[in-house]
Amino acid sequence: MVDTQSHEKFNFDMWCELSQSNPEAFEELRQKTLDEFIEGVDEYRQHRLRCLQWKVDRVRELNPTPLAACVAISDMMWDSLEKLNQIYYDYNNLTSLHDSKKELAPLPNASVLPFIAPQL
Repeated sequence: MVDTQSHEKFNFDMWCELSQSNPEAFEELRQKTLDEFIEGVDEYRQHRLRCLQWKVDRVRELNPTPLAACVAISDMMWDSLEKLNQIYYDYNNLTSLHDSKKELAPLPNASVLPFIAPQL
């Protein structure tokens, strides 16, 4: 699991100084820190986090300045939040339809056929 105390250990000044004085070391430490974090989450979430980090890294590469990359990544976050909000409202509308006794289309029915394995 993720170490919840690691957020308290973050030293912004150290990271800022390292990024200015030694960008290569900053990038190595950044990558190592991200990898350690991803390794610390549940296994089934690791793939999604790696994909998201890959996307964030591509956005960083495509933008000319760190500030432009930050704005673009922030826009990604807001887009994701907007999609989640839409799902929430869609769900609420669906449940309010059900609660008001409006009928939804019935689920299809099917017959289950027995499967008899051949004798070898």
